[in-house]
Amino acid sequence: MFLMDNPDLDRQPIVHQLRSLGLTKYESLVYIALLRVADATATEIHGLSGVPRASVYPVLSQLQEKELVSISQSSPKRFAARPPEEGIRNLLSKIERAAQQAEENLSAIYQERLTTERTSQELIWNLYGIAAIRKKLVELVGQATSSVRIMAHRQLFSDDLTRALSHKSEQALVEVFTHDWDTDLPPTVRVTIKKPPELLSGFHKAKGMMAGGICVIDDKKILVVIGSGDEDAVALYSESEGFVRFFSRYYSLVRDLADRAGQ
Repeated sequence: MFLMDNPDLDRQPIVHQLRSLGLTKYESLVYIALLRVADATATEIHGLSGVPRASVYPVLSQLQEKELVSISQSSPKRFAARPPEEGIRNLLSKIERAAQQAEENLSAIYQERLTTERTSQELIWNLYGIAAIRKKLVELVGQATSSVRIMAHRQLFSDDLTRALSHKSEQALVEVFTHDWDTDLPPTVRVTIKKPPELLSGFHKAKGMMAGGICVIDDKKILVVIGSGDEDAVALYSESEGFVRFFSRYYSLVRDLADRAGQ
């Protein structure tokens, strides 16, 4: 038995809302039409919903799969809408299951990326030439969040690096350790000057290394520079835990020796 149709009911907002829950336009129109009647045949649904006759049966099949429509086994078949509370609950349940599955699949992809990143962090990268090394130093200082410790030959400190150190000292601990310094820096930058003989007293094996330097960023990243000539400068960069731990200890050892030598 048909109920009185309400011509004032604007279906468009409801269709839009149902589409946001995963229904197509035709599915939305058929479901709304069935809610207005107790039940209806496919032919009657075509007239009620405005959905093309050829599309009615496929749409009803989809709505049955989504648990929004019940089908009688009479001849001809009659279709009835599930109550809105039940129908919306079924839709939300389907969305939640799909969302959970999507989250699991996306998490698997994300974990693959993290594994790749961890592998990348274990690598040791080579940099060649003083210009490339200076550029990397400026980049690392800019990335620092807690501390910057540089023990290096004066030649490595470009104007860009000096400015970066000054700026970063407002946000993080900045320590500069070198054999010569003639540039003004804010008091927030801790500068220690040790002449090579004094610095390396009792630690002569470090002499070659100290021609370049070590940069420790947040105790998580290390740049080790060997030599400081324009052409022959080479640097090793890594975030590998073992690499960082070894050269952080090396930095601390040389610094402690220099401090004791200055006492």
